[in-house]
Amino acid sequence: MSVVAVAHDRRTNPKGSMYAVIETGGKQYRVEVGTELEVELLEAAPGDSITLDRVLLVADGDESAIGRPVVADAAVEAEVVRRDRGEKVISFKYRPKARRRVKKGHRQDLTILRITDVKLNGKSAAEAKRKADAAAKTERQRLEEAAAKQAAEDAALAEKLAKASAAKTPAKSTVKAAPKAGAKPATKSTAGKATSGKSSAAKSSTAAKATAAKSAPAKVEPRTPRAKTQSGAADAKPAAKPKPRATKKDE
Repeated sequence: MSVVAVAHDRRTNPKGSMYAVIETGGKQYRVEVGTELEVELLEAAPGDSITLDRVLLVADGDESAIGRPVVADAAVEAEVVRRDRGEKVISFKYRPKARRRVKKGHRQDLTILRITDVKLNGKSAAEAKRKADAAAKTERQRLEEAAAKQAAEDAALAEKLAKASAAKTPAKSTVKAAPKAGAKPATKSTAGKATSGKSSAAKSSTAAKATAAKSAPAKVEPRTPRAKTQSGAADAKPAAKPKPRATKKDE
């Protein structure tokens, strides 16, 4: 069987990891470490490890090996995850003018595989992946430690600046006037009581004056009679004296 046409380019394998093209159940699959795929039913129980030796192509970065028909010294290891059944396929046949109708349904038994390793000439893709993950983890830890150290230095610098600013700022004086010796501080209740006492005393003195004024006898002053005039005015003018008439004796 000829190998499947696979374009080997960086665009098909951007990470540069090793991948392979395998054949099982009359079909071809592109796989790499960690890939899960459904294949035709295999004689293996869930949890078993199997080796797929019909490897048609193996690519690792810029290098690739194409089999004729299979690649020598290449193998793909996989783990059986579970068994499953595919979707139902309907098969319908009929013969015209013969009243013959045949309808059948089919569900294919499948095996779910998880690829654990791709090997070529003693080189293991799983080992390379483990090393890459360890390096990435180490780099991540190094970055986290550097970030934690920088955060601690920033916190210490901020605390130092806060202390310096607090030392430069003068404290505000909060001195209050001292109370007189022997004098008790007046509270709101005491002040209210003093005010109410003063107002009640003022009211009682005013009431006493009014009562005394009512009980004292009123003084009666004599009224002076007023002369009545023709016009009814209160004050009348004195009457003018008559002039003496001239007589013959005076002549």
